[in-house]
Amino acid sequence: MNNYETVFILNPVLSDTQVEETVKKFEDFLINRGAKMVAKENWGLKKLAYPIQHKKSGFYHLFEFTVEGEVLLPFELEFRRDERIMRFLTVKLDKHAVSWAERRRTKLKAKA
Repeated sequence: MNNYETVFILNPVLSDTQVEETVKKFEDFLINRGAKMVAKENWGLKKLAYPIQHKKSGFYHLFEFTVEGEVLLPFELEFRRDERIMRFLTVKLDKHAVSWAERRRTKLKAKA
């Protein structure tokens, strides 16, 4: 099992329920294939550095999870098929990135 982190940007014209449905769809996709969700974060509506599909903002979400590597190809294919997703990036976390993410999460909890 490897540690991964995926950040994806949803279309800003979606309603709150559509955003929640989309996030739930991808979370269920991972869980049904044996992934363990470590953390989920909703970063909200943010301004983009450059326009994507003529949009200047998007809803950002982050998933941190552990799963076998062969699950990533169908996971990313599902992102490409969904027109609500504007961009996504999945990275494999090494031991230093995992510890950094844990420290970041504890700092966020302390602020809240």
